[in-house]
Amino acid sequence: MLHSALGYSGAITAPHRAAALAGRDILAAGGSAIEAMVAAAATIAVTYPHMNGIGGDGFWLIHRPGQAPVGIFAGGHAAALATPGWYAAQGVTEAIPARGGLAALTVPGTIGGWEAALDLIPAARRLPLAQLLASAIGYARDGIAVTGNQARTTAEKLDGLRDVPGFAEIFLNDGAAPAAGSRMRQPALARTLERLATEGLRSYYEGEIAQIHGDFLAAHGSPLRAADFAAYRAQQVTPLQVTTSQGTLYNMTAPTQGVASLMILGLFDRLGVQTGEGFDHTHGLIEATKQAFLLRNAGLGDPAAMAEPAQDWLADDRLDAMAARIDRARALPWPYEPKQGDTIWMGAADRDGTVVSFIQSVFWEFGSGLTCPQTGVFFQNRGAGFSLQPGPNQLAPGKRPFHTLNPALAHLPDGRVLAYGTMGGEGQPQTQSAIFTRYAQFGMDLQAAVTAPRWLLGKTWGDNTTSLKLESRFDPTLVAQLRGAGHQVEILPEFSDLVGHAGGVVLHPTGLFEAATDPRADGAAVSY
Repeated sequence: MLHSALGYSGAITAPHRAAALAGRDILAAGGSAIEAMVAAAATIAVTYPHMNGIGGDGFWLIHRPGQAPVGIFAGGHAAALATPGWYAAQGVTEAIPARGGLAALTVPGTIGGWEAALDLIPAARRLPLAQLLASAIGYARDGIAVTGNQARTTAEKLDGLRDVPGFAEIFLNDGAAPAAGSRMRQPALARTLERLATEGLRSYYEGEIAQIHGDFLAAHGSPLRAADFAAYRAQQVTPLQVTTSQGTLYNMTAPTQGVASLMILGLFDRLGVQTGEGFDHTHGLIEATKQAFLLRNAGLGDPAAMAEPAQDWLADDRLDAMAARIDRARALPWPYEPKQGDTIWMGAADRDGTVVSFIQSVFWEFGSGLTCPQTGVFFQNRGAGFSLQPGPNQLAPGKRPFHTLNPALAHLPDGRVLAYGTMGGEGQPQTQSAIFTRYAQFGMDLQAAVTAPRWLLGKTWGDNTTSLKLESRFDPTLVAQLRGAGHQVEILPEFSDLVGHAGGVVLHPTGLFEAATDPRADGAAVSY
């Protein structure tokens, strides 16, 4: 897969082909990129459940012609009961469990984000919600073919999930991970989506669905209650931004790591690298990543608890000083404390000039694993990242946890609008930097930029080591140069899930669309 999909009517990319096709159908029916993304988001929540679901969070960056980009922060807050004292009363004093009811402590925000995004479209111009959710309802009711990725992930994580209430009944076959190609039906989830189509998306937070979830969560040890759902609203935000020689780049606000993604590209721009794919390119981005992550780890969190706004980290003098600390020839000693997480990223663009960068997640694979049998919804474990000890990340009611999620968007100097992103927790900013520089700075085809071998510094989705991991397709000479510079290199397979499932869409000023998908996933890029 080395060439982008091209067209003049619209474009969408997703890491599961059913989601891409659902979005394409909405675009073809005259829907906007926002509506196409809601259709894709609902569909991929059904067809790629190990990576995301409607019990998780979501984030949007939206470009509309003649307007500044807007962000939608649809990350959930901690329950009103969620305090260190409440957890101590449950016998938990050291760390919040990663699975089960105690791990499900933040409100799922993604459906609120769908609603907020759709509200940007005048009501008279919107397609019916039932039409946007039809694909997802059909797959949940009639069944999906389990992907190899889902089968492998379920098998790898089975020990931590098999005994979590509600999980086995939907996601396992007789207690075992499903085989690739087996049919998996989710009838309860189909009924939930049908109710949302009929009653509206807000009913997830204030209707009977919310009451069912509140009662179920309480019965299984979660601090979440129906009142926490009713209190939830997604927020429209002003994205973070940084201007480089390659254009103006946008990403999501704190407590996501969007600022780290922008810092990496701002730092790399200051290195003045002239050619791609060699030592200067790869080493430069890796060392820029280290500088960005050091600041991220020290100071990023809920904006209310940060010492200064994340946008201040992107000031020219701050980036100049950080760039001066990069050794162009030697690797900074590593490791550091890594962040975890997994997710899906999708992008869409329509003929009216709207471009969407969207990301949706349940944190770990299958989140907390806690699955409501009445609704088919499993709940994220994002709140497991809170600390029970004093400090900036200490758990508190209403607080929002650190998010690895960060959708990216860029306005290039020649008028192109690029939406790009990936899953992969700690690897998200790194993969974004590879794709952006390859495409926007060094002129590589968008699909080739996604397909090309990637690297990962540190630990991420499904992995525990903190080395510099390189896919085996890298030039051996480059690998030797990196080792010689002091990087602790580990070689991955040719195409590895560890480096993420990425994609991109581009709207050209001529009206041409480009779309690219990742051969490491089960997706499709459609431009027509």
